[in-house]
Amino acid sequence: MTTARGTEVATTTGLTIDRSAPVPLHFQIAEVIRERVTLGIWPAHYRLKPEPELAAEFGVSRGTLRKALGALIAEGRLVQVRGRGTFVTAEQVEPALAQDLTTLSEDFAARGITSDVTVLGSELNRAPGTVAGLLDIDPTDPVLVLRRIRSTPEGPVAYLVNFVRADLAPGIEATDFSSASLFGTLEDDFGKAVTTARRTFIAQAADAEVADALQLPTGAPVQYLQQVSYLAGGRAIEYSDVWINSDRMRVTSMLSRRPSPHS
Repeated sequence: MTTARGTEVATTTGLTIDRSAPVPLHFQIAEVIRERVTLGIWPAHYRLKPEPELAAEFGVSRGTLRKALGALIAEGRLVQVRGRGTFVTAEQVEPALAQDLTTLSEDFAARGITSDVTVLGSELNRAPGTVAGLLDIDPTDPVLVLRRIRSTPEGPVAYLVNFVRADLAPGIEATDFSSASLFGTLEDDFGKAVTTARRTFIAQAADAEVADALQLPTGAPVQYLQQVSYLAGGRAIEYSDVWINSDRMRVTSMLSRRPSPHS
């Protein structure tokens, strides 16, 4: 908790907010928050107080506070989740895969995370029998088989293999997925908007193919994500296997509890 002392505000880290100093207030506030994060006073996933309360704690306007928070968000120390608040980030990348129906490229772009994709293959082929069953197609029907590696500056974070119904997106195999997103292509080029999906998360040991893609030793632990994506009418259009390097990316959920009928 902070207390006003004339033109200064004492903080929990020992730093002070000095209104008479030539350093702008939002710079000073940002430095205090950095110190709290570094010292673990605000650990990873810590949710900051609502802006009005935090502004009152520092004795500044919400506009000044927002400048400080904006600088820290740009640095990657904080992240804002719409409708949920501002949180201290973890060392690993934390996409919203467990709570929002977004692709990795969309999620990274929204969070300002720099990433790129390497396309290992994009061609029409047959889907494995189990995948054909999930997509409700005959095993002889062609599907787009798309294999990609998503990387950040630290290295590969995810290996993705997608199977897309070619009958619902004829010609999709000609798309350059080194720059185009899969869901964006389905929606913008083929008028097929994915509205719902079922995702399953499993812990696995990386086999040789996955280990090579993620630059890990064979047998290293990875997070495995399995997804079936559906159009508005309930028709399946895409199935995907995604393997995640747990050392570089962590999947986190923000959950809410429904009121108990007995309360």
